[in-house]
Amino acid sequence: MLRLLDDFSNFLINHRDLSQNTAVSYKRDIKQLIEFLKTRDILQPQEVNQTTLISYCMKLEQDGRAPSTIARSIASIRCFFHFLAKEKHIDENPASILEAPKCKKRTPQSLSKEEIERLLEQPDTSNFKGSRDRAMLEILYATGIRVTELINLKLEDVNLSMGFLNCNGSRGKSRIIPLGGQAVQSLKDYIERHWSLQPGLDMENKLFLNVKGNPMSRQGFWKIVKAYAAAANIKTDITPHTLRHSFATHLIENGADLKSVQEMMGHSDISTTQVYAQMIKTKLRDVYSKAHPRA
Repeated sequence: MLRLLDDFSNFLINHRDLSQNTAVSYKRDIKQLIEFLKTRDILQPQEVNQTTLISYCMKLEQDGRAPSTIARSIASIRCFFHFLAKEKHIDENPASILEAPKCKKRTPQSLSKEEIERLLEQPDTSNFKGSRDRAMLEILYATGIRVTELINLKLEDVNLSMGFLNCNGSRGKSRIIPLGGQAVQSLKDYIERHWSLQPGLDMENKLFLNVKGNPMSRQGFWKIVKAYAAAANIKTDITPHTLRHSFATHLIENGADLKSVQEMMGHSDISTTQVYAQMIKTKLRDVYSKAHPRA
C-alpha cells in the first residue's frame, strides 16, 4: 500500500484542493495505519474490512490519542479509501461507516499586549539574525498570516511605501493585508541592511533566510519564537500560531468588525473568526463577576 501514497498525495492536492501541509499530515496518518495493518498481516487494500478499521480507531483511543487527533486520522482514512475506490484499487469502501469523535473546540491561546511588547523587544536588531527575527515577529503580529505564508513571502509581495503585503494563501487565494508602521520599519531595516546584501538575490527569492542563506523553515522559526518567549519570561507555551491568535484577539478587543478580521486572516467561514469574539465575551464576563460587588 505504501506505493500508493504518492498518488494519494497528488490526489489530495490536485483534486481535493488541500494544502501541501494537510496532504503531508494525511499521508503520515495513512503510514501509521499501514504499520498497524502489517501487524495483522494485511498487505493489500482489498484485504481491509470495516472490523479492521474499527479496531485501529479503538487502538488510537486506547493509546490515549486526543479526540482531535483521532478525528483527523479518521478523516485521513476516509479520504484514502475514497481514493482507492475511485481508482478501482478496491471494490467497496470499508471506511464509509467510520464516524469521527466529537471534539470540543479549543479556545485559541493568545498573549496579552504587554507580553507581545516584551516578545518583540527581544531580538538584537544590530545584526542579520536579530533584524530578520524582529521583522518576522512584527509581520506575524501585524497581519495575522500563517507561518507557512510568512516564510513563503517574497520581496515582490510587500509594498513598504504603501504599507501592505500581498499574502498568497495555501489554496491559491491571495489577500491584501495592511502593515502597521512598526512592521514596515522593521521589514525595511532588514531588507536594506541585510537581505539586499545577500549575493544573487532578486524579487523572486524568499524574503526570510537562515544564516546559511537558505529559505527559513517552519521548524526553524518555531525554535526562534520559543527562544524569544523564554527570554521574555513568557510562561505560556506559545507557538508562531499564538501571534496569529493574538492579532485577531487584539483587533476585536479594539473594535474591529468580524468581517474585516475574517478577510485579513483568510478564514473561509466567519464562524472560525467568531471564536475570538466569543472568547472576549467570556473574558469580560469573568472580569465582571470578579470585580462587580453585586455580580
